[in-house]
Amino acid sequence: MAKTPITVAYGDGIGPEIMEAVLKILDRADAQVEPEYIDIGKDAYLEGWTTGIPDKAWESLQRTKVFLKAPITTPQGGGYKSLNVTIRTSLGLYANIRPTISYSPFVKTKHPEMDLVVVRENEEDLYTGIEHQQTPEVVQSLKLITRPGTERIVRHAFEYARKHNRKKVTCITKDNIMKLSDGLFHKVFEEIAEEYPDMETDHWIVDIGLAKIADAPQDFDVVVMPNLYGDIGSDIAAQISGSVGLGGSANIGDEYAMFEAIHGSAPDIAGKGISNPSGLLNGAVQMLLHIDQPEAASKIQNAWFKTLEDGIYTGDIAKGGPSVGTEEFADAVIERLGQKPEQLMSANYEKTVKEENQHKVSIAAKDRKDDSIERKLDGVDVFLFNNEMLSDELGQKVEKTAGEDFELTVITNRGANAYPPGYTDIFQTDHWRCRFLPKEEKAISNKDIQELLARITEAGFDWIQVENLYSFNGERGYSEAKK
Repeated sequence: MAKTPITVAYGDGIGPEIMEAVLKILDRADAQVEPEYIDIGKDAYLEGWTTGIPDKAWESLQRTKVFLKAPITTPQGGGYKSLNVTIRTSLGLYANIRPTISYSPFVKTKHPEMDLVVVRENEEDLYTGIEHQQTPEVVQSLKLITRPGTERIVRHAFEYARKHNRKKVTCITKDNIMKLSDGLFHKVFEEIAEEYPDMETDHWIVDIGLAKIADAPQDFDVVVMPNLYGDIGSDIAAQISGSVGLGGSANIGDEYAMFEAIHGSAPDIAGKGISNPSGLLNGAVQMLLHIDQPEAASKIQNAWFKTLEDGIYTGDIAKGGPSVGTEEFADAVIERLGQKPEQLMSANYEKTVKEENQHKVSIAAKDRKDDSIERKLDGVDVFLFNNEMLSDELGQKVEKTAGEDFELTVITNRGANAYPPGYTDIFQTDHWRCRFLPKEEKAISNKDIQELLARITEAGFDWIQVENLYSFNGERGYSEAKK
């Protein structure tokens, strides 16, 4: 069997220790992989690579398309981009798959029956990192949810559930508040669910949904979430299973894939030889399945199960009891290669029946074009910087800029109505949203908005942001702001 080239990064903190342990196990299990080593992370940041990834590293990733990565440390201070976010977006790794099961009674947990998989959208949401400070008092972070991005992650979740004989897919959002962004995610979930009538589905609001995962994880099977909720939810699930140190993570795209532990670089214990390689090892098992080496994946998974059954733990699992170091734990797994667990369910992975483009769920932009969608310009929100006038005075002066085409319908401050007088005691900052709608439903254009902005500027106001208001096929595409 020809060896599969993979790109390997030892990472920072405890990364080199746990990667060395994992590679040793892969070698002794006869995993047919051929590592190419790259240097990324803290040292690369300090050498001037703002993403922490030198050009030579990119060359290896583009060549192998499979990445096994130990945890990375991002230096403190400004100017450094998240390496993980950069890799995920640059390589199109839109699906983050984080399985979490109970290893009770060998790993202490209050939830011995849990067996769930978090499918996290990996590129959008607040993790786009698009932020602005607009006034001395106000910053904004843009939450981007797209229909095509949501379609592919939701479909990936259903396909994963079907492939792994799962019975239910749960969607978690906050669409009772973010009716457009999270509302789109939920809406697309419901649309795609109709394509899988054999699958049970449900939806939870994120606050109670994550509380339910923490309290009754056995009630969940596959859970699909936007980026931020998925990040938080998968860590909660891993921690209540016994330790976040056990969690492996697969980042999957149409062409590339990255595998890692879900935990960080833990610099406080780096070099002490006590770190747990299990999270990265479980990520490596996911990698072996991805490159279609189920025999090695099963052999390693079963040896790891048997190691836990035999009571051999690193300190984070032993929790004050007898423990071994990183290298000793790896040796214990190697010693049990070929053995199967006696109480935990034995792994018996099978080769994948390859079908052309079976993993490709993305749809090219040219194929997504829908000329049947009518977009209509309804008005404009103009955001102003003002730290001098109170709401009534500001409103009266801004109203005069509306001209013949527009009327000022409302001014809000931090989302609360400030003019015409709403709640008179609202807390106010220096950031004001002014909504202009056309008079008598008159058709307006961008030129009309430009002329409105010119009048606002001539009146001495400092406008800092403009958001056009559109409806799509007659359905409002913006949050309501009432007088």
